[in-house]
Amino acid sequence: MPLAESLAPLFGRWVIAWFFLDQAYRHALGWNTTAVLLTMKNIPAPQIVLALALAGAVLGCLSLLLGLWTRAGAFLLFVVTIGLAVTLHDFWHLKAEVARNADYDIFARDIAIAGGLLVLIGTGSGRFGMDHARPRGHYGRRSGRR
Repeated sequence: MPLAESLAPLFGRWVIAWFFLDQAYRHALGWNTTAVLLTMKNIPAPQIVLALALAGAVLGCLSLLLGLWTRAGAFLLFVVTIGLAVTLHDFWHLKAEVARNADYDIFARDIAIAGGLLVLIGTGSGRFGMDHARPRGHYGRRSGRR
């Protein structure tokens, strides 16, 4: 396998992890503002939802950075991304065109990121991930597929 094909999943994982870590950091810094936003969107127990979303983002990012349990980490980020996109960026409810278009752009970005996460779920960590290096146990078997 050419080096570029081996490095692409590594750098792709790192870029996605960077994006989510940056967002988690910003939302954690603006905890109260983010909690108010969740309250405005009628999210029950906004502080708990925020804590769970941030924990999911951080755990998913660690998984991607290390390439360890990459599929599980990508799935966790996928669930958080889709859940927040549908809940927070419900552009279809907005009447003002400018606000609707702006929210649609964020929604579309989140869906595109979710698509990238689906690719990671399907392909795994790649050659330069800890998933690749660890011995295959019960859950890591390839069940005869290559």
